[in-house]
Formats: sequence, structure tokens, C-alpha cells
Amino acid sequence: MLAKRVQYFTESVIREMTRLAQQHDALNLGQGMPDFDPPQEVKDAACKAIQDGFNQYAITWGAPVLRKAIAEKMRSFNGIDCDADANVTVCCGATECMMATMLALVDPGDEVIVFQPFYENYGPDALLSGATPVWVPLHPPDWRFDPDELRRAFNSRTKAIILNTPNNPTGRVFTREELTFVAELCQEHDALAFADEIYEYIIHIDRPHISIATLPGMAERTVTISGLSKTFSITGWRLGYCIAPPDISNGIRKAHDFLTVGAPHPLQVAGAAALALPQSYFDNLQAGYRRRRDLFLPYLREAGFTFTEPEGAYYVMTDIAPLGGTDDTEFVRRMIREVGVSAIPGSSFYSPREGGKTKVRFMFAKRDETLHRAGERLRKLKAVRA
Repeated sequence: MLAKRVQYFTESVIREMTRLAQQHDALNLGQGMPDFDPPQEVKDAACKAIQDGFNQYAITWGAPVLRKAIAEKMRSFNGIDCDADANVTVCCGATECMMATMLALVDPGDEVIVFQPFYENYGPDALLSGATPVWVPLHPPDWRFDPDELRRAFNSRTKAIILNTPNNPTGRVFTREELTFVAELCQEHDALAFADEIYEYIIHIDRPHISIATLPGMAERTVTISGLSKTFSITGWRLGYCIAPPDISNGIRKAHDFLTVGAPHPLQVAGAAALALPQSYFDNLQAGYRRRRDLFLPYLREAGFTFTEPEGAYYVMTDIAPLGGTDDTEFVRRMIREVGVSAIPGSSFYSPREGGKTKVRFMFAKRDETLHRAGERLRKLKAVRA
């Protein structure tokens, strides 16, 4: 009875592992949601917005106060010339941003290039829009692409390439040289770039975040996608946004209108308050996540995992082969049951799934005490294996 479009993929493995973790009272280092609250002033702004009457529909493509705040942030942080009325569309999370973008710009028969391992929604997004995903590997241990492999992926049917930097699940931050190579291929083949930059503020290295839309020739062919979930620890608010040229924005707004109508009005008002926080907040955010990374990774090494230290975001992709792991899903299920820690099987980030059978992704957007508890539990893995 099901339509063919939903028979190509399964339920989200991330959500499945979260449910399993809840059943076994395991520490959830799988799904990318913090166990700490957003800043108090952001929560207060949401409560005030409700009390002040912002409880009906906002303008479909975003409350003016939030679009203006986003436009200013794009100019000052990303270096992208941005007009609140012409270039900004607010959606229900960056996930809907990508889906609305695909529906607006990709036709059945088009090809969309996706680096893998990839955030698990990208493949279904392409399939739901009728496109064919073309997979290009990021090679471990440093998660770089082979320029020749990427060049071969482009052809006359290529409509777009999806970029995610800082990258989920690998934590890789693409260099200017890599982004320039991608930009040249996009222009050579008249292709678009869909740039998912949701982790843009979470960088652990000295190299800065670069938006591909700022490179020569890319402003008119890039949709920059981001949101407030990761920067302000409000994943449940579902506030994302697309930045695109006016003609592309018009298409995205049409798709968005018939997908969700609009994002929650009072939370959009509070989102503007979040973006107005002082620079010290963003500096502390970055330093805090670097500290969490440096706290947690030694536990993983001691437990027997191998990995490359992530350059950004709050994930680390690990290899379980040194622990005797050959089936990532069963490994995570056993880890949940026997040591009380959840992660995400690596196969959910690959197509075909076999590419991730010896990989597991952990996240470290947690309080220090949660990471210490998880680390102590993970130390038991070797004993369980023995």
C-alpha cells in the first residue's frame, strides 16, 4: 500500500537508537541533542513572546524580526550580502530547509552529489524529490575527498552538490582550497551548491569556517542553510533558515509554504533575541565544545576505539574494528544493553550501508558530568568483550 517514494529508505536509525537508549536507561551519545538548557535570556524571550501575543501565524517565510537578525548575522559572520526580505526563508529546522530546497530546485531525473559518510536525511531528501544521489567518499582517516573522484561525479545531469561543513558525522571542516575546487566544478557544470552550515560556530581548530557562497561566482548558485538548534541548544524549537538569491528564495518559499506553512511564531521572536547575544556567548560556545571534545576523546581511546580528532561540530566517527566489531548496529545495541551508552551505527551514514559496518558515531554535546559517566562506562567495553 505504501508509495514507492518511502520504500527506498527505513526509519531513522538515530531515532531508533534514542528509543532503545531510553528503554535501557542508557546515556544517549547518539542523537545530536544537548542535555543542558539554552541561555536563560533566550528562554525568557520565548516566554515573553507568548505573553506578548505572538501566538498566531507569522509571515510564512519568517517573522520580520528574525529575518532581519539572520540577515545581519549572515553579513557579519558569514560575509554573505543578505537582504531580510529578498534572501531569507525561515523553516521548521535546517532539515526542512534542505527538503524545501530540494523540492524547489531538483527535478526527477536530476543527480545530486552527496559526500559520504553523510547526514542521514540527505539521501531520502534526494529520493523524495525524484533525484538520484551520487555518492562521493570522504576517505578516512582524515576524511578528505579525492579531487578526481569528485570530478568524475559531475556530468550533464548534475543539478547540485550537498556540502556539510563542519561535517556531520566526521567533524571535518573543509578548507578554502577544497571549497574552491568544488566551486569551480559547480560553475563548469552549471550546478548548484546546497551548503548545510548548521555547525558553523562549533570549530575546534584555528582554521575558520568558510561559506562557499562567498567564493567568486557562487553567490548566485548557492543555497546556504543553517539554523539556531545547535548554536543555542534549542533543537526542539525547529528554527532553520535558507539564504539564497531572490529567484531561488521564491521557489523555496513556495515549497516551504505547502510543507509546513511556517515555523512557530513566538520561538522566532525569541530566536531574534538569541542572535542578538554578545560575541562573548559565541566565543564561550566554541571554547566549551572544544573542552568537551578534549574531555571525552581520551575515554574513547582508552576503551579501544580509533578515530581522527574532529575539527568541528560535536561528533566523532570511530572505528570499532580494534574492539572486534564487525556489525555496527549489533555493536551499538550491545553497548546500550551491557554498558549503558548509546551511539549511532556507522552504516546509517553510508550507501550502501556496508560501508559503515565497522564505524560508530558518538556525540559530545553533553554536560561534563554526563561525559565522565559515559567515559567510565565505556571503559567496561574491553571487559565485556573479554
